[in-house]
Amino acid sequence: MQILRLQPIFQSTVWGGTALVDFAYKEAPKQAGECWGISAHPHGDCLIANGEYKGRTLSWCYANRRELFGNLKDAVFPLLVKVIGAEKDLSIQVHPDDAYAMEREHGSLGKTECWYILDCKKDASIVIGHHARNKKELQEYIEEGRFRELIRELPIQPGDFFHIEPGCLHAIKGGTLLLETQQSSDVTYRVYDYDRLSNGKKRTLHTKESIDCICTPHVDYPLQPETIGLSGAMITTYVSCPYFTVQKWSIEGEFWTHNCHPFINVSVIEGAGTCNEEEIKKGDHLIITSQTESVLLTGSMVLIVSFVR
Repeated sequence: MQILRLQPIFQSTVWGGTALVDFAYKEAPKQAGECWGISAHPHGDCLIANGEYKGRTLSWCYANRRELFGNLKDAVFPLLVKVIGAEKDLSIQVHPDDAYAMEREHGSLGKTECWYILDCKKDASIVIGHHARNKKELQEYIEEGRFRELIRELPIQPGDFFHIEPGCLHAIKGGTLLLETQQSSDVTYRVYDYDRLSNGKKRTLHTKESIDCICTPHVDYPLQPETIGLSGAMITTYVSCPYFTVQKWSIEGEFWTHNCHPFINVSVIEGAGTCNEEEIKKGDHLIITSQTESVLLTGSMVLIVSFVR
């Protein structure tokens, strides 16, 4: 049996604050904006916090103990799970697809991502999509600085779920706490950053790359969440795309399941309990490896889980 508990990595940002501390991470530094809970990316490679691989990085385990991950053929561990706490608005941005990132970003993966809203202020919103009908209009909006006219805002509340495809213009706004599941990529093209300063300088914008990548016209990703009730659990599947499946597991009592995946990422977003007798609580992140054939979850807790096909 191998369950890997991850030690989170915190990233301080110009838009961060205390939301991550308030959520579960008392050790998060001032201005922390992101908790990388499950990551083997070079910009934040989580350490294993338990068992025989304690002190090793997740990337080391993936490179040297591939059997733990069902002997996946992917060159790098394919997913990255974050908790994002935004006190201020993030930049209006877009991510490239695999082909564009491979060519322009030194062989990086593209970035497909999705968001589960953990908490938000009253009357909160996010940016998803835009109003440009074609590339010509898009370029005009951006070059003329007409960003308020360009962007499309949607109201949010806790429990909402959104899937962000490469090419989708988007932004998390201030007062939002969410869990993000994404491809293991750190490529972001900023379209607009409110002319704010970081270390006394404006952050770099990526106008050409953004215009290249933003899809026009915007089309919403068709989500059709499905919920099933099982003994001890309610399972909601939000999305199953070529890169990942993301579900919410609401556990009450005991829930047995058979692991038929190369690995299962688990993030505890509410409550506490056990996973195969190991105690887990809100804010914890772990990987159920392929060496763990069956899983017993007990307690009263809510998990966001993700896996690859």
